[in-house]
Parts: sequence; structure tokens; C-alpha cells
Amino acid sequence: MSVTTLHYADTGAFSSLLTAYLARHEALSPFYHRFPALDEFAAQVEEKKAQYTPEARQRLVTALREQYAILPHVHEQVQSNLDLLEKDTTFTITTGHQLNLLTGPLYFVYKIVTAVKLSRQLKEQYPQYDFVPMYWMATEDHDFAEINHLHLFGKKYEWNSAEQGGPVGRLKLDGLREELLDQLPADVPAAFHEAYQESGTLADAMRQLTHSLFGQYGLVSLDADRPELKQALVPVLEREILEQASNKAVQAANAQLEAAGFKPQVYSRPLNLFFLTDTGKRERLEYDAAADCVQITVRNTNRCHTQEELLELARQHPEQFSPNVVLRPLYQELLLPNLCYIGGGAEVAYWFQLKQVFADNQVPFPILLLRNSAQYIGKASAGKLRKLGLSATDIFRPLPDLKKQVGASLGQEEISLAAQQQALAAVFKEVSDLAQRLDPTLVRTVAAEQQKAASSLAGLEKRLSKAAEAKHETAYSQLAALKDKLMPDGQLQERIDNVLSILINNPQFIDQLLEAFDPLALEFTVLEEE
Repeated sequence: MSVTTLHYADTGAFSSLLTAYLARHEALSPFYHRFPALDEFAAQVEEKKAQYTPEARQRLVTALREQYAILPHVHEQVQSNLDLLEKDTTFTITTGHQLNLLTGPLYFVYKIVTAVKLSRQLKEQYPQYDFVPMYWMATEDHDFAEINHLHLFGKKYEWNSAEQGGPVGRLKLDGLREELLDQLPADVPAAFHEAYQESGTLADAMRQLTHSLFGQYGLVSLDADRPELKQALVPVLEREILEQASNKAVQAANAQLEAAGFKPQVYSRPLNLFFLTDTGKRERLEYDAAADCVQITVRNTNRCHTQEELLELARQHPEQFSPNVVLRPLYQELLLPNLCYIGGGAEVAYWFQLKQVFADNQVPFPILLLRNSAQYIGKASAGKLRKLGLSATDIFRPLPDLKKQVGASLGQEEISLAAQQQALAAVFKEVSDLAQRLDPTLVRTVAAEQQKAASSLAGLEKRLSKAAEAKHETAYSQLAALKDKLMPDGQLQERIDNVLSILINNPQFIDQLLEAFDPLALEFTVLEEE
């Protein structure tokens, strides 16, 4: 396996805000706490250790043990990490993601591998501590349309029969086997089927699947949609209902970001909370502007509460509340002894809006790390690249530029009639000057003839270029097909393809990623089979 790295900016696929962060642009320094560098973790450990209580740690470990008790078997490495989490010298390195079917796009796997690899690197640097890679399962998300499908070998597989509108982690798996699992290629590993066939809900299935894939590396997965865990959220709920402090903090951060020339990623609301209804739906809480007194309604229901009633409900039954994108990160950091959050570009961007939210609640703001991104080039594709005279990193360049490069390597003459156009313009300039002296009324006629001649010459240039390209049509067709395979729909491979597109033919893929990734190098990785 050949491994090459390049700057994220050189891929052309990442935002200016993200590349500015990786370059430590001074304008972004107010929006994060500590930069992701190995020596920064010492201070982060001390800060989190001072804030994270024994009660919080015990609550977390108890919940995790209960959740893992339903698995038929727990890997020794996971069991060891659950034991380590009981110690005040153990911290988590966390990534989070939706419950995409069969892991969804490749970047889900890249997130987790980044967390595993960074945990190992930190253990080497700080042997007196232990570091557990953690997957925060976004079980309370209710956008079913974002997770009900996957792309494999150019085909889209979908699950449409599930009831929608509630937390996806609670979804029963009715119809999934018939609609999706039975339609998959025969060589899909058994673990991908078993996780869903042996589970009652989507959350249980995702825990089992990630355990099958990453249990040997010690990954621990947490579903925070639990009444006992929601107790930690009560002070946040009280503050949100009484003061709407999170919205004020985010609005201030947004103004600062915009002043620095960056666009905020997410929208904040007066109340950044959802309510989990008796019918299993997840609905927004909203202020009723038309009410005579302060009232808060549950959207799409007839339910309405005064501020005092909602406060009492939050204290007695916090499990009925669900944080949105603004408060979910805070809930995560309340529950975990976490040092670093690993996310994609959009996630890192919205965490920049949240620093004051954490400060208001006296919770340490984690180090923000962009997950490793990668381009995987299989043996067949690598051979085609070499045959076309291209390197592994050339694939990020625009197709017209690649065609020119391939054409040059094949000896295609570059067709350009620019010199002839210049000569033509010079001739007509002389004719126009003559007309100006003899009969100025003919100047316009000369200009029209010049335009016709220039257009004819441009048309000839196109026809000649097409004739030159025709000699190498097969190579150009192969190039276009290869570009589409490695960057489907013009996007990074990791945003479309499922891990099975690689894992089926390369069972060592995850181990290869662990070897290749260097999380704190902050560079894009290209893996090429030799």
C-alpha cells in the first residue's frame, strides 16, 4: 500500500473556514480553546480532570455496562476499556455520527479510525493516563431521510417502510431485511447482516455492527437517549428554559464569525430543545408569541406549558427533552471525560459557534480535530492511472486539465489558433484604418466582416481540436470513467461510497487505515494499492 498526503486546500473540497483553521488563522483563535497538537493535551487533561466528577464517571460506566450487556459477546479490548473508564486517569477521544445503515458513507469509518489512532498516540505520549476511543451514537436525531440509504458499487439501497418523525435510535427494524438486506450482494460479510437481524432497534443494530468492526480496537459506543443519563442535563434545561442563554451565546459568536469573514454553519433558536412526545415523535419547543403569558408549545401538537410548568417537567422527567445541534455537544461533554471531539468539516465549523455556550455552563471546551479524510485507489484504478501517466493525487484536478495532461503524454498536438486570430485582427486593423480615411461609413462593415472571420476561425479551432482528441478517444473515455469512479458525482469518494465497496475485496482495509492515518498531521491521505 502506497500512502501519499497533501494539504486539504489542494483537494479543492474543503471550506475556507476549515483550511483557515488548519493554518491557525489568527481570526479564528477566539472560537476554539486549544489547537489539536500533541503537547496541548496535557493542559486539557488537567482541566477536564478537575471538572469531571466521580458521580458523572460512575453514571457513565453504569450506563455503558447496561448497554453492552445486550450484546452476545463483548471484545476483551472493549471490556478492558469499560474497566478503565472507572478510573479518574482515563479520558475519552470522541467522535459522533448518525445511525447510517451499514455505516453509510466511508467518512463514518474514517472518523472512528481517527479516534482509535489518536487514542494510541496519546497513550504513547502520556503513559500515566489511558484514552478510550468513543463513538457518540446520534440516536435522538429524527431525520430519517438522511440515514435510510447507502451507496454500494454505484447502486443506491433504501429502507422506506420505517415509521418516521421520532428518534431514529428507537426505530424498529420492520421491513429492513426485505427492502434492503436481502438485496445486497452475496459477498457482504455476515456481520453486516447479523447486526440487524439480531437487534430490536436501529440503535442496538448500530452498536453491534460498530462492535463487530471496531471492538477489537477498543471502541466504545454510547447511546445517550437514556433517562438516567438525561439527569445530567437538568441544569442545562433549567438555564435554557429560563434564560435562553445558548441562543444569545451563539448569536454573539455568529456576529464575530461574520465580522471575520466566515459564514456560521448552523441556525440557533430561542429554545434549542426538542420534546419527545407520547406518540414517539421529536418536536421542537417554541415560544407562543400570541399568548397573554409566557407559554411554550410543542410544535405539531396541542400541548402547551407555562415556563414554570416546563421547568418542573424538566426537573422531574428530563428524559422527555432532547437537545438540538446547539446543545447536543454540551450534553456530550457533560457525560464524558472527553478531551477531544473529532468531526467532519461541517461539524468543526458549528462547534466554533459554541465556545461561549460551554463557558456559560462551566464545562471545558474540547480540542476540535478534523477527522482524517482519505482517497482509496484500488489496484485496478491505480493501474489505469499509471497507464494514463497520472499520479494518485492528480485525480483532484479538474477533468479538462487532466485531459490536457493525458493528451500531452500521448503526444497529442495542442491545437490553438490564437496566433492566427492575432494576425487576423492586425489585418482588419489595417483595413479599418483605410476605411476610416476613405469612407468612415465603411468602418462598421469592416468590423462586421472581422467578427465573421474571427468566428469562422474559432469554429475551425474547435473542429481541429475535436479531430485531435478523436485519435485518443479511448484514453479520454477511460479517464472520465476513472474520475467518476474515484470522485462520484464530482464529490470526494468518502462522501458517497460505503466501506463495503472496499472491504469486500480488501478485508485488511481498516488495519491499513490505522497504519496510514496520522490524526495530528492535519493532512489529506491518499492510499493506493500497489
